[in-house]
Amino acid sequence: MTLQGKIALVTGASRGIGRAIALALADEGARVAFCHPGDDQAEQVLTELAQRTEACAIRADVSDEAQVIGMYDTACKELGIPDILINNAGILREGPIVDTATEDFDRVIAVNLRGGFLCSREFVRRADAGRIINIASDLGLLGRENMVAYAASKGGVIAMTRSLSRELAPDILVNAIAPGSIETDMTSPDSMSPEQLAKDMDTPLARFGQPEDIAAMAVFLCGTGGNFITGQCFGVNGGSVMT
Repeated sequence: MTLQGKIALVTGASRGIGRAIALALADEGARVAFCHPGDDQAEQVLTELAQRTEACAIRADVSDEAQVIGMYDTACKELGIPDILINNAGILREGPIVDTATEDFDRVIAVNLRGGFLCSREFVRRADAGRIINIASDLGLLGRENMVAYAASKGGVIAMTRSLSRELAPDILVNAIAPGSIETDMTSPDSMSPEQLAKDMDTPLARFGQPEDIAAMAVFLCGTGGNFITGQCFGVNGGSVMT
């Protein structure tokens, strides 16, 4: 129970990586608030969390400033002021740049990057100390054809992480996790073309990761193992990026 007494807020935790992180933090003793965009699976996640710890679910769009403030108000009322923030909420739009509508580009940036900014700002306004973990992507470092909006948003997440780590030290430690190909609803091997699947499998470990692989790194960074770590981007990616 390495996080006993801690309060965590996890965005986008009704499925996939966010759900795995929320459950892993709960297993280590943290109380957990999580937000979702109105997902039917949120109730099931709340039930799973409640079997482990005190928890609450909040419907919120992280790209909306008023909803982010309301989310924090609810989390603080239900559990207390969070001292762990996991900026996980994200969306994906795929297609050639010539076919990418401006509103689609703007929406990806709004959720993936603006959302992390709004949630981090509200966290800093309320918490005296703690940890911020931003979920980036290996595509924020590598780039990929037909994913200009997503790659740009995740590259921004990495840059924001480094800037915030300098600004908020030593009281708030800020790091990023950049997953590679993780088997979730958003990036399921079953939905990929043979060419795309071959590209995602072309890593030293030659397989997809699981959401729990990301959760394990998040738990480490939130615990005592992360006490001397800030401004870093950890690639949990099967070897797709080696820097």
